[in-house]
Amino acid sequence: MHLTLRQLQVFTTVAQHLSFTRAAEDLYLTQPAVSMQIKQLENNIGLPLFEQLGKKIHLTPAGEELFRYARNIFQQLDEMEQVMERLKGGQTGQLDISVATTANYFATRLLAEFNRNYSDITIKLDVTNRGGLLRQLEQNEKDLVIMGRPPEQMDLVAEPFLENPLVIIAAPDHPLAGRDGIPLSALQGETFVVREQASGTRSAMERFFSSRGITLNTGMEMTSNEAIKQAVEAGLGLGIVSIHTVARELQGGHLVTLSVEGFPILRHWYVVHRQGKRLSPAAQTFRDFILQEARPMQYPAREG
Repeated sequence: MHLTLRQLQVFTTVAQHLSFTRAAEDLYLTQPAVSMQIKQLENNIGLPLFEQLGKKIHLTPAGEELFRYARNIFQQLDEMEQVMERLKGGQTGQLDISVATTANYFATRLLAEFNRNYSDITIKLDVTNRGGLLRQLEQNEKDLVIMGRPPEQMDLVAEPFLENPLVIIAAPDHPLAGRDGIPLSALQGETFVVREQASGTRSAMERFFSSRGITLNTGMEMTSNEAIKQAVEAGLGLGIVSIHTVARELQGGHLVTLSVEGFPILRHWYVVHRQGKRLSPAAQTFRDFILQEARPMQYPAREG
């Protein structure tokens, strides 16, 4: 069997997207060129790698096996390149990281500072939700991931580097604004604007209130913190968010935090990678950088 790394690269890209069109866009090729590479690979292997059902393509059993081997091959090649870079002793290379949507509020500042110190390291950043981060970790797609506490059942290395307090936010004219020591029972009749079910903030919020026998009226569900902040500012309810997401709104007086019993809910941000993963020099440098530089970053809450 004769095949080339280029054919494997094209195949892997198509398999990731399950789309010849998107693979062509990623690889800066025409769709016929992608199709030709896949056809040559199938001829070399002697088995079909994709099948079309309706308008969608799917991997065949042979395609699934090849996809698994191809990812391992490219991971090994990446590790080889990283070892060579390490032997050179230079602070160069590429850094491929993902951050939780909420973490992006401070992660971009960290990356900007990192780039000023290590300008020869090329950074690729992906911002996604918790479900996307867990999928990327499971498939070992990224060098490092910044997220809330990952599930313990996954084979991961997770190091806390920054506090992530969850606070209750309200519009400045909300009846509870300005009160001290608000009991949890006062929230029983309030409407909350919340994140989607899969989010870490939503899970932490539900665990907190469930353990205290409080049932909240979650009248509106949003898929982003920006939408929650806008809804709360408009008076549509209260919200629970990371303090890192509302620094500007608190400073500008557009939102306030409520002084509620048991709040803030103290959590942490973690830098995460797969157990046993050999970090590249760039990834190791970034890990060391954020463990040292992020700890002093705090956002004082402005209580209403």
